[in-house]
Parts: sequence; C-alpha cells; structure tokens
Amino acid sequence: MDAALHYRSLTDLSDALRRRDLSSVDVTRALLDRIAAAEPQTLSYVTVMADAAMAQARAADEETARGDWRGPLHGVPIALKDLCFTTNAPTTAGMTILKDFVPDYEATVVERLNAAGAVTLGKLKMTEGAGGDHHPDIPPPRNPWNPDYWTGASSSGSGVATAAGLCFGSLGSDTGGSIRFPSSACGITGIKPTWGRVSRHGIFTLADSLDHIGPMARSAADAAAILGVIAGDDPNDPSTLTAPVPNYLAGLEGGVRGLRIGVDETYNGEGADSQIMAALGEVRHVLTGLGAEFKSVEFPASRQMAVATGMAAMGAEIAAAHRDFFPARAAEYGQMLAGMIAQGLKLSPTDMADAGRVRRNFCGQFERLWADIDLLLVPAMPMTVPTMETMRAKVHDMVFMGELVRFTVPFDLTGSPTITLPCGFSADGLPLGFQLVGPYLSEDLLCRAGHAFQQATDWHLRHPDL
Repeated sequence: MDAALHYRSLTDLSDALRRRDLSSVDVTRALLDRIAAAEPQTLSYVTVMADAAMAQARAADEETARGDWRGPLHGVPIALKDLCFTTNAPTTAGMTILKDFVPDYEATVVERLNAAGAVTLGKLKMTEGAGGDHHPDIPPPRNPWNPDYWTGASSSGSGVATAAGLCFGSLGSDTGGSIRFPSSACGITGIKPTWGRVSRHGIFTLADSLDHIGPMARSAADAAAILGVIAGDDPNDPSTLTAPVPNYLAGLEGGVRGLRIGVDETYNGEGADSQIMAALGEVRHVLTGLGAEFKSVEFPASRQMAVATGMAAMGAEIAAAHRDFFPARAAEYGQMLAGMIAQGLKLSPTDMADAGRVRRNFCGQFERLWADIDLLLVPAMPMTVPTMETMRAKVHDMVFMGELVRFTVPFDLTGSPTITLPCGFSADGLPLGFQLVGPYLSEDLLCRAGHAFQQATDWHLRHPDL
C-alpha cells in the first residue's frame, strides 16, 4: 500500500474506495496503525475507537461490493472533536468532570456521518469545555510541524490529527475562532459555516448563540465533501436553517473570475505581523491572476466594541452552559474556563442588554458590505503561530487574547461563514493562514474560491515530516 496513503486527499480516497482499488478495511487498519505509532508525539486523540471503526469499515466494503455507495464519505476514516455526543464512547468535552460521560443519544452530525457510511476512528482532544486552554490535568496535543508551538484552540486535536495524517478529515467547533486557529496553526483547511447551517443537537455547548460546527480537512474540496453530509435542517435543533443544502462538490470548478473580493487594508494591517501581510499580498496576487477583482471596503468601526462586549457576554452564556457543575465543582475546573464563567456571572441584565444592542448594530453595519462585494479577505490571525511558552504566559492576558481574536470573533458574532486556507510558512517554519468570509449561506462560493486558490498553489499539499 502507498506509503503516503495517510496524506491522500479525502476525495481521491473516496474515488479509490468506490472503484474498489482500495478497501476501507485496509485503509482503516493503516490509519489505526499510524495513530498508534504517532500518538506519543501528537497526543491528538482522547479515545481511539478501533473495534467500532473496523466494523464500520467492513460494513462499508460489503456495501460497496454490492454496488451500494452512500456518497463521498463512504468508507472514509474521519474523527470527531470530543464534544460530539456518541453512544459508544465517552464525550468528555476536554473536561475531567465528564471523563466517564457516555450520552444515551448521538449528535445529529454523528448520525449523518454514520448514515453517509463514514468510518469514525475516534474522538479528538480539545481545550476544556471548548474554551481557550486545556485542562491542566490533560496533556495538550502537539503541533506536528513543531511541538514547541501552539496548535490553535479549541479544536486542537482536530487540527493536529488532520494535519498529521491521522484521519482524512475531522469535525471542529468554533465559538471565537476554534476551527480557524487550529486550521491556520496546523496548515489545514477549515470551514466555519453560517450559524445554523449545521445542527448543534448533541454538541456540548460553550456559548449557545455563538457555537458553530464545521469540517476541518486538508483541502477545500475535502472540507466541502464533509460539509455536504453534516449540513441541513434538523428538527432537534430549532436554530438550524431550513434552506436546501447545495452539492458543494459539484460547483468547485467554477473558479473566481468576476468575483468581487473586499479588503480593508487598515483593518487587516493594524498591528499585524509583516509576514502575515506579505502572505496576504501573495494571496491577492494569486486570486487576481485567476480573475477576481479586489475592492477597498471599510470594516465597521464598531468592531472593537462588538468584540469586547461579545467576549464578555460569552462568559454569561458559558456560565449558563455549566450551571450543573459550577460553582458546585469549581475546584475541578482549570483556571481559564473557571475565570470566564466567574466573569460571566458578574454581568448584570443591563450589561447583557447593552452587549446585545452593540452586537445587533455591528451585525447590521457588517451586512451592508455585501452590497458591493461577494467575499471578504482577512487574516486568520494577526500574528505568526506563537510558541507554547508564549501562550502559557499570555493566555490570561486579556489584551493579548483580545488582539488574537480580532479576526475571528467578529464573524462568530455575525454568524457569517468563513473558509480558512494555508498560504505559506513563517520564518519559524510554521504554517500561515488566511480567511475568506462570505454572506449567509455562501459556503458553496467559499468552497469554490478556496478550491480555485488551491488549484493554483500547493500550500495545502505540504505536510509535516512525521
């Protein structure tokens, strides 16, 4: 079997499985062997579901042999962020309190992956409760490009496992940047869909009005394949959108010619690392060469107040999600998550009313941008990937954290879809990433633009030496 099988694209693997050039059993066994060999270095899995995965692989091969093909994830090994409820394995949400919690129902996204014939390799590590830091008693995943550097949070295990070839794609969640940070830091592609595009039924809540579930993969095409399976209306989650789900794969070859892409040079560049800005300039050069048109826009000036009040209000939502455990079991929490909850509990009704007003006004101002553009180009992070030492020192520094999230939180507040794509490497040898942001339900356009960029570049084809 090909030694580079683990870095094969999901869509290519899917075609090979459908043609029966490869078997899901052989591929799944190879991935499980790789996980066993690499886990001491990466620490990305909290639970490996080997027996269940092999059973799913055998079932997928039997169906394929009968001519029953369920779609592009049939027989493909993927993995889940450990806040997706599963009945055959614990769902810990990165919390020691939940180490033995086995739900009695599956998350809707898990049901949809199962129905699509996907093979679930296991559950991936994450920060405590999907907050900003790992629980102090749980060793965090390690960036496969360099273990001394940050993996991104909170979908840390999803970023690491996908980048390291320990799955062909994964699910992540995003409340303040938790798909985009790991995607950028680990050099993969992540989609934060429109809020409500993907069901949150059976997903451990961080902040109810901000949580998004989306795919993380090694290319826009692979992420599109996963999104097409998990997206759509769900009666169990009344917040899901009822709009039909397009075939995201079918429109990938449409290119970007004629697309209007907005750029606010001041917003993008203020305080940003020069390496980030140079990489963003190259992105513009590539997309311009493919026929896109760039237009100057002005990002709403209310963004700073919106981010500040939004982050504060998030604490109140987190407190609501943890009311069964906090403060009764506060001693079992890590410092960061406990601190966010404690701050949230201090907010008054008028504080929350003010935060809601600021958020609504910002969303309304942001929505006006789409009158003149189709997509928006922004960095994924204002800085190159920081070291773990830096993050340990700065994770409780609200000024630093506020700067870190200034390109992510705004689009959680608006619920806008984004795609994060790799676009180079820093002088330290760590990946660089950028975002394209779109109006509501423009995931098909984002996938198309991301695919066009990746057809013209090879950053997504670079893999860590692991």
